[in-house]
Amino acid sequence: MSDNNHDAIRSTVREAYASVAEGGSGCCSGDNGCGSQPESVASQRLGYSDEELDAAPDGADLGLGCGNPQAIAALQAGETVLDLGSGAGFDCFLAARAVGDSGRVIGVDMTPEMLAKARENARKGGYRNVDFRLGEIEHLPLADASVEVIISNCVINLSPGKAQVFREAYRVLKPGGRLAISDVVATAELPEEVRRDLALYTGCMAGASSIDELERTLREAGFEAVRIAPKDESREFIRDWAPGRGVEAYVASAVIEASKP
Repeated sequence: MSDNNHDAIRSTVREAYASVAEGGSGCCSGDNGCGSQPESVASQRLGYSDEELDAAPDGADLGLGCGNPQAIAALQAGETVLDLGSGAGFDCFLAARAVGDSGRVIGVDMTPEMLAKARENARKGGYRNVDFRLGEIEHLPLADASVEVIISNCVINLSPGKAQVFREAYRVLKPGGRLAISDVVATAELPEEVRRDLALYTGCMAGASSIDELERTLREAGFEAVRIAPKDESREFIRDWAPGRGVEAYVASAVIEASKP
């Protein structure tokens, strides 16, 4: 894929999520053919509890994502957590509760409109241990070996440079640090017409990598203890993202875990 294509994909994704941040249509919205259920209902389907949904500030949960990285992160008090593609801050605010005042959460997002929304949500919620930064997940605005845990929710599939994302993740993790990611993976080869559909790309489907490719990319970046576990039950809500397109036969949500030695 050429650099020009990379830039076109990033621009399209940025525009789609800016629209979501501003209350318009975008990924997983009715006008994009991805389902039109309320945010809280969507998040319950992804595995968030009522208690988690009630804990975050109003406006933080946009109903996006494909799982609940909090469920696998095993966050501890005092840890520093990085959220790749933090959006309006939903997962950051849940992580902030888990790490407590002695911990810290950093959210990185490339969409200024999302960043503004997240910062306003942090202000409303009184979160002092959360920091939101503008940046691309391929070029993280963090120092080497500065975080213990990286979480992400249905974002890395949107990157046209996934190998660079994982190299950057490895760079900023401390030795012994870990990944706890929910993302969409390809369980069968995607048809070319799906791969080329930008609406399906911004909808978190067309950019999915195969499990074997992701595992190889993670290991080449330096990670060990790699585990990628697709969830077949996720095909039910993925079907709602693109009704009638049959994409659920090719992709599923997965738990992705790995550690830095």
